[in-house]
Amino acid sequence: MSLLSLRWAAMGEIDPMEHPDTLSDCGGNRKERCMQPETAIHTTALNKHYGDVHALVDLDLDVYVGEVFGFLGPNGAGKTTMIRTILDEIRPTSGKASILGMDTHDESVEIRRHIGYVPGDLEMYPSLTGRDTLTYFANLRGGVDWSYVETLADRLDADLTRKVGDLSSGNRQKVGLIQAFMNRPQLLVMDEPSSGLDPLIQREFQAMMREVAAEGRTVFLSSHTLSEVQRVADRVGIIRHGVLIALESVASLRSKAMRRVELEFGSQIDPAVFDSVPGVRDVLIDNHRAVLSFDGKMPILLKALADRYDVIDIHTQEADLEEIFLTYYRDEEVAG
Repeated sequence: MSLLSLRWAAMGEIDPMEHPDTLSDCGGNRKERCMQPETAIHTTALNKHYGDVHALVDLDLDVYVGEVFGFLGPNGAGKTTMIRTILDEIRPTSGKASILGMDTHDESVEIRRHIGYVPGDLEMYPSLTGRDTLTYFANLRGGVDWSYVETLADRLDADLTRKVGDLSSGNRQKVGLIQAFMNRPQLLVMDEPSSGLDPLIQREFQAMMREVAAEGRTVFLSSHTLSEVQRVADRVGIIRHGVLIALESVASLRSKAMRRVELEFGSQIDPAVFDSVPGVRDVLIDNHRAVLSFDGKMPILLKALADRYDVIDIHTQEADLEEIFLTYYRDEEVAG
């Protein structure tokens, strides 16, 4: 039996034939508890320790309904541990978590009726075709809209007729994505979901995530593919050594980011003019031109320069999320 199949079986999926009353059309496919709380994921002082290794440290996090939330960190930062803990695959050392207003341990079976999940170590039965695999999961969930499954397969260019064991890693990943999306869950939890996907399929997958959010549903996207998170996320959490070191909107992170600024003046300038401007770093002067890094307020910089020099041209380049991410990590290393 595959890891993914074992996980979902262990997660307590109920046989739909034994519980036909649980079928529903309420955004997922069962209706015992159609819930639309303000927070899709909530954790309070969540800790997970393995002996002396603190994989999660006092994690306080709210992921809101209707957003795409990017959870960033390098391998070993605690991303997968957090996901496995809130999905009740492993138990926290201390702390609490809820999903869609339900306790992640006490109501774990109910939670699984409302979520779609793509694990980071996706494995499936190699002897089943993609369609057989999806049928298996559809039966666990009490049935799905197969026209929607076909639409997802078309969008991801997935061949469902071949055996999973004969597929490349990227094509297996497509099957995993379809099984997560196909029941239109209230919450999608995905751990490195773009692994193996080619750029065109990645773009389509990103569009699918934004559509989920536009429908008022939620995406929790764990990734170290920073360009992907930058394109689709509303907010970003950055984790390091199990500690959440940043939690902000992508727009807010960018506004605080170090920008590269190039200036051209009407005459040669004195580098000392930048000394009184907060946020200026790494100034390089070449006759009438200056290049610098800047994370302060542009009006203050421009006023300081315009009071003494004729500014002919200015060009700024916004830092991308990767530079911001690395800046946070460097700052944490310095602080440590």
